[in-house]
Amino acid sequence: MKILKKIILSFLLVVSILILSIKTELNINMALAQTTLKTGISLVKNVPSGLFGTWRVVAVLEKTDSPEVFKGKSADLWNLSRNNDVMNLCNPFTGASADLSVEFVESNTIKFTKEGVSDDKKLTDTVEIKLNGNKFTGRNYLTLKTISKNDNKVLKIQSAVYVLAGEKISGMSVLDK
Repeated sequence: MKILKKIILSFLLVVSILILSIKTELNINMALAQTTLKTGISLVKNVPSGLFGTWRVVAVLEKTDSPEVFKGKSADLWNLSRNNDVMNLCNPFTGASADLSVEFVESNTIKFTKEGVSDDKKLTDTVEIKLNGNKFTGRNYLTLKTISKNDNKVLKIQSAVYVLAGEKISGMSVLDK
């Protein structure tokens, strides 16, 4: 019920901003970006504490339109942490780190997104997992856009879906055993 109330409040906030921006000629893109950010931040507080820690994650390619781009299998380490209202995913092997946008939290199901831009490529990585103690299962939806350097138009979109399985290797819930 709390999630439904938050969704309704978020919707009302967006509608109010739209009406206000039309009457006052505010920049609508800026107003919506700030609203989205605030809504996503509030969801971080609802993420179960058991998700935070270090995970061994196995990903197996389920489907793709570009098998030459996306690997069939991978094994990785994810260190998921939270600092106030910001959730972060860090890979200790590669040194890569990204702040996450939490889109959905209901009980032990969590959905978050991260984006990365490099040269003319933009990778959107959306993960939806179901936490079950010190394990999780889920899916990772990847979209890779190739963008024109001349006019910023999207030249190509490639996608993949991975099935995920994670096992917690450090963190509070591991220590509670």
